[in-house]
Formats: sequence, structure tokens, C-alpha cells
Amino acid sequence: MRKKLAVPILLAVVIAPIAVEAQDAEVSANTGWTSAYYYRGVHQKASSASAGVDLAAGSFSLGTWGADVGDGTELDFYGAVGMDLGDNASISVGSTGYFYTGEFDNTYIEANINLAVGAVSAEYSFGSHRVLGAAADYSFFALTAESSGGWYGTLGAYGTDLALAGLFGNGTYAEAGYGFSAADLDFVLSGIYSDSNIAGETDPWGVARGEMTMVLGVSKTFDIS
Repeated sequence: MRKKLAVPILLAVVIAPIAVEAQDAEVSANTGWTSAYYYRGVHQKASSASAGVDLAAGSFSLGTWGADVGDGTELDFYGAVGMDLGDNASISVGSTGYFYTGEFDNTYIEANINLAVGAVSAEYSFGSHRVLGAAADYSFFALTAESSGGWYGTLGAYGTDLALAGLFGNGTYAEAGYGFSAADLDFVLSGIYSDSNIAGETDPWGVARGEMTMVLGVSKTFDIS
């Protein structure tokens, strides 16, 4: 997705809550740590701390989240509007911007569509990666299933353009984990398998290979209003 399209989408999502009738907003903050920061199956940094703030007002949500990525900080801004499609289904449309203070990476701007039916949810995101004054379009699709007992599993795949061209051929990952709460903290223990396209690992002969990683995360959420 070109930046000239992504930016208006992001701005529209951010401004939308101002246009609706005044209502009580819920604001929360969060902080956390993970033994290895992975995003969509791609390793970002070992031992990473993070923090964020979220606002929800009716069907609208806004938030920002930051994480240590070693060479600077990742800073995300996101917003969405959602609606119920029935007793057991919902949909949301929004946008996310990923920014970096150091030399770790360049800016990503993307649109996000999420559909949930019961315990199964699907995400489709398409965006633009700003590199060396140009833009590389990409897309991402994921399916997630969750249980009431805290177990979950996700399968994600990357495409090379807005049409998901090359899906399952340009990077896939699988993640399974278990989340639970103890001592007023939230814990997640997960296993992440990244294929050879996104793992960034090679065997002794220099051939790209996949990688399996176990990750422990702990977080705390605070209600502000």
C-alpha cells in the first residue's frame, strides 16, 4: 500500500472518535518483558522491555506501544473501529504505523482488517515499507484459534504485494502458546517456528533454515480511567 493511501487511513481512524457523541472512554497502560521479541514470526531482539497506552471509546480504539529493539526504540501508533456482526462475530478495520528511533529499521505503514467468529480470528494487513526513498508493498495473513483455558495457536504468512502474491512462499510461521495470570501479572509461554524465509538462520553449509524458539513473556496492565 502506498503511503499516500496509508496515511489518510491512519488519520481517519485517529480522528474518528472525535466525531462521535461524547461517551465514557476507558484508558489503560501496560508494561512488559519478553525473553525474545518476535513479531509475526520475525525475531526483533532478545530480552526486550515494552510499554504502551490504550484508549477505548465505544466502537473506537487508539493506542501507542513502544519496545526496545537494541539499536533504538520501536514506536507504534494504531487505531481501529469495530462492530459486532452477531452474537458470536465481530469485525474491525484500522491502521498501524511502525516507527524507529535508531537504525534498526525503516517506517512501515499498513491497513488492518480483523474478523473474529467464535474462538477463531483472521487478520489481513497490507502496507508499505519505506526503504531508501522508495516503497516496498507487502501483505500479511494470519489465522488464530484460542481456547477458554488459555491455549492459542497462530499460523501466519507473508505476501509480496497487496494481493498476497506468493502466499506461503515468502515467509510463514507457526506459534502455539499458553497464557495465564498469577500474582497480578499475565504470563505467556509460547513456541514459535519461523521458516527459512524469515528465520535469518543458516546451517553449517550456508543454506537458510527454519528455527524453533521458546519464549516467555510477562506483562501488567493498569486501568487509568
